[in-house]
Amino acid sequence: MLNKYPMWKNIMVMLVIAVGAFYAIPNLFGEDHAVQVVATRGAEVTTSTQTSVIELLESKGIAVKRAELTNGQLLVRVQNGEQQLTAKEAIADSLGNKFTVALNLAPATPEWLEALGGSPMKLGLDLRGGVHFLMEVDMSEAVRKMEEAKIADFRSQLREEKIRYAGVRKTPKGIEIKFRDADTVAKAEAYLKTRGNDMTFADASEGDNFVLRANMSEVYVKQIKEEALQQNIITIRNRVNELGVAEPVVQRQGAERIIVELPGVQDTARAKEILGATASIEFHMLDDKADPSAAASGRVPAGSQVYPRREGGIAVLKKEIMLTGNHITGAQPSFDEYSRPQVSINLDAQGGNIFSNVTKDNIGKPMATLFIEYKDSGLRNPNGTVKMTKIEEVISVATIQARLGRNFVINGLEHAESQNLALLLRAGALIAPVTIVEERTIGPSLGAENIQNGMQAMIWGLAIVLIFMMIYYRAFGIIANIALLANIIMVVGVMSMIPGAVLTLPGIAGMVLTVGMAVDGNVLIYERIREEILAGRSVQQAIHEGYANALSTIADANITTFMTALIMFAVGTGAVKGFAVTLMIGIATSMFTAIVGTRSIVNAVWGGKRVKKLSI
Repeated sequence: MLNKYPMWKNIMVMLVIAVGAFYAIPNLFGEDHAVQVVATRGAEVTTSTQTSVIELLESKGIAVKRAELTNGQLLVRVQNGEQQLTAKEAIADSLGNKFTVALNLAPATPEWLEALGGSPMKLGLDLRGGVHFLMEVDMSEAVRKMEEAKIADFRSQLREEKIRYAGVRKTPKGIEIKFRDADTVAKAEAYLKTRGNDMTFADASEGDNFVLRANMSEVYVKQIKEEALQQNIITIRNRVNELGVAEPVVQRQGAERIIVELPGVQDTARAKEILGATASIEFHMLDDKADPSAAASGRVPAGSQVYPRREGGIAVLKKEIMLTGNHITGAQPSFDEYSRPQVSINLDAQGGNIFSNVTKDNIGKPMATLFIEYKDSGLRNPNGTVKMTKIEEVISVATIQARLGRNFVINGLEHAESQNLALLLRAGALIAPVTIVEERTIGPSLGAENIQNGMQAMIWGLAIVLIFMMIYYRAFGIIANIALLANIIMVVGVMSMIPGAVLTLPGIAGMVLTVGMAVDGNVLIYERIREEILAGRSVQQAIHEGYANALSTIADANITTFMTALIMFAVGTGAVKGFAVTLMIGIATSMFTAIVGTRSIVNAVWGGKRVKKLSI
């Protein structure tokens, strides 16, 4: 028996290792200190902005390594951290408040390597530095909004069925619908029960007071909270992406909280600005029968509410929400035929149907657009959380001229306001407001120290393993060491290739663990080869049997570890996920290098020859 690989297998092994090495190379170039410029309030970053920024920095003696204008964002690389801070202050003073200027770290990968798809591993917050927020979703507000929507649904459903009711209102005991007699209560209860099983109904009539009480089921409340959390995660992620933060981490923690990590962002104010962009809109009918002066003095009609107008004064709106920003799928700033700024809105199918029915029944009546925004008040609640201020104002009132569908416009805005509103609506509306319960800024120096300590641990661990394998297994130990080095390169390469993979400090621990685990397979194979030789097998037979018989044991051990890491990745968060990702990649690459890689080298050195003795 002669152990030889066909040429295609040897080429495959070399090709796989070469691809891993190519994608690992960008990690050797480190990162540049950079300043990021993003336009806000209707401004735009152009080539002239880039030119003026470069000229400004050169006039202050700051050498610009590279300036890149991509996706409407300008990234200016400078020599060091001191120049970065100086450059940020100078650019911010020069451009004014229509631009946001933030500190960042940018990969120093050469342009030719970037053009070929090479990019370094994405580093987590504990390695790169940045901003960490723990945010809590106001679930009571999510439930309240759904109750308001249910009130609107009950009114429209009862009107459609031509069941007369005296009023619908929210009380501490639930949603109460008043009727004129008991027969109508029974008829309404029977009909509304057929419209969905997410509500429970009970006849709460007392004497001549005929009332049907509706409450959300526990299952439905739980579903509302879960959907609110998931939708807020998606919305916050969209907001961060829209505003240009690279490699953000947005994930849930528990039932009501969201973790937001912005690696590389050292400007906390900039991060708060990103996360504070929690604007949404609601459409209400204007109560044109109400007296504004009387409402201003506190005499507000039942079912209506007073809101301030952006241009001054007040507006009395019906409490019933006709449509929310949750149904908006697209929003673009534009101009009407008189060159006045407006926002063109696109709705999803459900929102289009709702809006069509609402406007059909209210042609000739005024409808208002209510703008809602939650901002950091700068104060703290007694429990230490950030106190958010809710700002509500009417930005436009327009008469419904015709039945509207999935596409319409909002006007009455300034140019900058239309740009900003379109961006926020395009990124989505938060189902419920969020508050920042924890805020932490990690400096790049701490991240550098973590990297240095982690690398030292890996180097020492690697050195000990290399020395042991070389002494104990001699020539075969050298082959195992070559495979181990190739394995580390491949782990780094695969981590760099996967878009969602982020290396954290526990991830480095996973790489250190992989160093030890990577030689386990070789130890099993080599010990089996030794046993076969002692049993009287020839060298070629011993090599063959060693690899063939040890394979099942190696596979079993690695598959069970891989499944454990997969479960950690599925249910874990943050640091646990980082460790699991690195461990899974390390297991996959170590099996390849330990079994296929070393076999390829062993076959090339000893295969096809009549060897009487092995250096093992």
